Amino acid sequence: MVEETDFLIIGGGIFGIYAALFLAEQGKRVTVVEKEKYLMRKASIVNQARLHGGYHYPRSIATARMSDENKARFTRDHQDFILFDFEKYYAIDRFGSLTDGAQFERFCQYIGIDCKPVHDHPLFNYDRLEAIFRTTEYTFDPLLIARYYEQKVMQNERVKVLFHHQVTAAEEQHGTWRLELQNLTEGTTKVIKTPQVINATYSASNAINRLFDVSEIQLMHEISEMAFVTSPELGNTGLTVMDGPFGSIMPYGKSGLLSVSSVAYTHHKVSYESLPVFDCQEHRKDCTPNATGICNACAWKPASNYRKMKAQMQQYLAPQVQLNYFTSMFTIKSKLKANFIDDGRPTEINVLRRNPHFYCIFAGKINSIYEIEKVVEL
Repeated sequence: MVEETDFLIIGGGIFGIYAALFLAEQGKRVTVVEKEKYLMRKASIVNQARLHGGYHYPRSIATARMSDENKARFTRDHQDFILFDFEKYYAIDRFGSLTDGAQFERFCQYIGIDCKPVHDHPLFNYDRLEAIFRTTEYTFDPLLIARYYEQKVMQNERVKVLFHHQVTAAEEQHGTWRLELQNLTEGTTKVIKTPQVINATYSASNAINRLFDVSEIQLMHEISEMAFVTSPELGNTGLTVMDGPFGSIMPYGKSGLLSVSSVAYTHHKVSYESLPVFDCQEHRKDCTPNATGICNACAWKPASNYRKMKAQMQQYLAPQVQLNYFTSMFTIKSKLKANFIDDGRPTEINVLRRNPHFYCIFAGKINSIYEIEKVVEL
């Protein structure tokens, strides 16, 4: 038996699921292929939950503008899952920053985002910080958003989700893709034909591109840790220290936790290969460079750096502010090699082949989920 669908999307993260729902709204039949037994369990939830307004990228105007461009729409569509009531500050370290206070303020003025100098604040250590700015930036709740989209996609009659499946072969036949899929639970295979395929696998982007014999993306990959703490003193206050080997602490949506991220300590292992190749994969058959697994449940994930991350952020806070460690989550983060210098995070959605069509979505910022609407050919 050969199944047919209008679009086949590989990857059940937030970008793949949003694309599926958008296409279903246009009357298309959509099949989503997800290697795991669940949707949105990797980078979709293991992040700092920052609804980027552009502040984070003073060395990448393009990324900053794209972040701010999509912020209003994302905020409007997901307001039930966004924490609006918190104070967000950006600060410049006195030592080793690639951006000084005056430059950051000019950058904010240039792209038109709120930025107000704060010369006295009881929660922060001004001996270590050159400048502090009050900004307007929100935090979304990844777990609530994941649950929301999971329910929407499972209830949509035009979308079929194949859990624990993997595309093992792809062949062009008369303007259509003929795909072989393996059921990883039962070991059986099925064939699906479709005129359009969307690769939304993020860290596995190049593995899928190879399978379809299209060009690869120049990527690097990191096993990353997000630590979570509580702090009665900080409450709903966020601080991001720019611009270089510094870090950030901010509310993780509406969970009551604060996420802690560090440029120096969040990323444990780095792979500069086209595919995410790590030594820990030797211990797991279900985690390979072609199809990575979920790091959180892995017995061979790196030892936590939470003590170092916590100590780094503690030096920017007043002595009375306590950070109480709760837990950590791990995942593989991927980024373009070209943005290693300017730290940009552009969204790459390309049509790599036509008739049959093949798209590749590569994006790391949740604000960019709408970009697929500009590219896909209906």
